[in-house]
Amino acid sequence: MSDMDFDSALIASFFRVVAEQGWARASVAEAARAATLSLAEARVRFPGRIAVLARFGRLADQAALADMSADGSVRDKLFDLLMRRFDALQAHRPGIAALLRALPADPPAALLLACITRRSMRWMLQAAGVSTAGLRGELRTRGLVAVWLWTLRAWERDESADLSGTMAALDAALRRAERVAGWLGGRAGASGAGDAVPPVPDASAAEAGDAPPAPAPEAPAA
Repeated sequence: MSDMDFDSALIASFFRVVAEQGWARASVAEAARAATLSLAEARVRFPGRIAVLARFGRLADQAALADMSADGSVRDKLFDLLMRRFDALQAHRPGIAALLRALPADPPAALLLACITRRSMRWMLQAAGVSTAGLRGELRTRGLVAVWLWTLRAWERDESADLSGTMAALDAALRRAERVAGWLGGRAGASGAGDAVPPVPDASAAEAGDAPPAPAPEAPAA
């Protein structure tokens, strides 16, 4: 079994364990046993639960970046990249949903997962041709994290086979981001005021299905 096959098998088993037993009780060892994988190799490759999430995040990024088209606008590219990441999440939906429900009770895990998500969104921006250098790049990264979080809420509620609700939410969030001067496209003449991070998304508005808010600083996500 190749390293990639081992990692994929353990990650799939881990999310099944999370779905069945909850995040608090899940462990790498239990996931390895459930998938009849080597405990010794699992220990080397995944020292803890966060290592599983970090590896899954990298695999989701790889899936998003594979065969990426060079054509299209920045918004079109980001839409395609982020939907590919949601496709990767969809394969482990019950476990990821259980993880997201448990994160408020596990602040250290939530903080580490926020860092993983931020790194992924920086990659998505760079892949779409958007600079992430300096303060302006940091604000763009935070903005895309907010777009991801907004859409993640829709994904949690989306029971359609084609993820049409998720796609609609992502498209609306990216269009909103595109209208924020200097945020998405990074025009050379954009001022510092134009790059300011807009308000934090309002949870009640998200649940009500209203128009998405503008991007905001990052928070935990898968």
